[in-house]
Amino acid sequence: MGSSRSVLFFINLAIIILNLVAPTISQDDGICTFTADYCWKCFDTGTYTAGDKYQVNLNSLLSSFSSSAQNNSGFYSSSRGQDSNKINAIALCRGDLSQDSCQACLNKSTDILLQNCSTQKEAIIWAERCMVRYSYNLIFGIEQTDPFKHVPSPRFAKNPQQFELVLTPLLDILSDRAASGNSLKKFAAGHATVPGGETIYALAQCTPDIDKQNCSSCLKQSVTEIQTCCDGKQGGRVLKPSCNLRYEDYLFFRSIADKLVDIPAPVPAAPALKEDENSEDVSLVESLQYDFETIRSATDDFSDANKLGQGGFGAVYKGRLANGTYIAVKRLFKNSEQGDREFKTEVTLVAQLQHRNLVRLLGFCLKAGERIVIYEYVPNTSLNHFIFDPIDQAHLDWETRYKIIGGIARGLLYLHEDSRLRIIHRDLKPSNILLDEDMNPKIADFGMARLFMMDQTQGDTNTIAGTYGYMAPEYVMYGRFSVKSDVFSFGVLILEILSGKRISSFQNGENEEDLLSYVSMNIRFYITKLFCYQKT
Repeated sequence: MGSSRSVLFFINLAIIILNLVAPTISQDDGICTFTADYCWKCFDTGTYTAGDKYQVNLNSLLSSFSSSAQNNSGFYSSSRGQDSNKINAIALCRGDLSQDSCQACLNKSTDILLQNCSTQKEAIIWAERCMVRYSYNLIFGIEQTDPFKHVPSPRFAKNPQQFELVLTPLLDILSDRAASGNSLKKFAAGHATVPGGETIYALAQCTPDIDKQNCSSCLKQSVTEIQTCCDGKQGGRVLKPSCNLRYEDYLFFRSIADKLVDIPAPVPAAPALKEDENSEDVSLVESLQYDFETIRSATDDFSDANKLGQGGFGAVYKGRLANGTYIAVKRLFKNSEQGDREFKTEVTLVAQLQHRNLVRLLGFCLKAGERIVIYEYVPNTSLNHFIFDPIDQAHLDWETRYKIIGGIARGLLYLHEDSRLRIIHRDLKPSNILLDEDMNPKIADFGMARLFMMDQTQGDTNTIAGTYGYMAPEYVMYGRFSVKSDVFSFGVLILEILSGKRISSFQNGENEEDLLSYVSMNIRFYITKLFCYQKT
């Protein structure tokens, strides 16, 4: 009975926090920011009165988006009413989305439009995953490039000139491919490699009701605009009613696109296309293989001075490559059967995962008896050092805690819903959350992760691996794990972030008590703090 109550408590708390941190909505009509998940424009071209026929038609039309989109293509167009009460609407989901993800985005977007443009006869909303627009004017089959939004990343590319030389050809090719789509989908996604190691991921998409010429015109204009609005930046978006263009230095779309563009170097010749490989063998990442002597030199022969920590399967070292790049090197213990499995899991999994809230795999090393994984170096070490250290806790104001919780939530959402396979982390805890120089969280250590096909909901194991206190009861007792197992761990993690106390036990005055009891008494205070921060 107690275990069931604990599970429900943690899951409900996690749901509350997830509702707090996502989505981020633009607070100003017409303004999109890089961190806003939704932004919209309410047109001043006409209004309707609450309860009149136009509103009835609008509500009916937008509610119909909750049903399956036409031909599972992610595109929907329809109209309601007659004469002055007639309304037309278009909805478009990102071309890589599953049906469920598409419908979830459309549902949320229509709700936001009805809330914030409650009397306007014409409006549009852009979300990270979809777009919805409605108007009393005819909009089907017509290229429309106004209003538009430019959304540059706040971060600059490491080598802006080389970055630009690769980005522009990539966007041009994707624009051509998207424009060549059919009447159900005009979408293309791909990647290109910048000399020095950076990878650019990009997509181009049009509403499929416009023809090839209009789609090409809309996207080509957007490519020109992105060179101005986002010059030198690591990411950027151009959003228009008829088309959208986006690029990032991390994988933000599902890796199921038909073909990917690979540009190995900025050369004048047109880049070649290659099929996206789905193999989960180590050969998938052979191009990422490092020479052992390079890693030995970078870590000063794995010296204790460079040792960052040690886990159940190996030690982690800080290294510096000859070009000055800092890396984190995980050296798995030798002669360990579980260590071999650990290595294969991390390489095949993490090489395919690209998200701002996940630690990025840079490469690996295989040498007789040596299994080494190389990750990006995250300077602020782990969340563990900040939430439990009395001195470092000073860095965790409520704004920072809010940001950390939201980032972890987004990383988990990617693992559970948006990556090619559903991935269960199984060892989510403070020491596996790394913080970058801006205190943005990155989920690390996928050694115990399990892969699910997208239609799987639960798995079983005979070997319980993880950290007690963070593991869900059904996993500990029966070896059953699912996305709920990670949600349970996330709930524990949230409690620790809010309270600054460990899950196992702690001293509150003179009374020893468990964290659940402590937070149960203080939950109103913590939730109020986060709500107050969100409103500011």
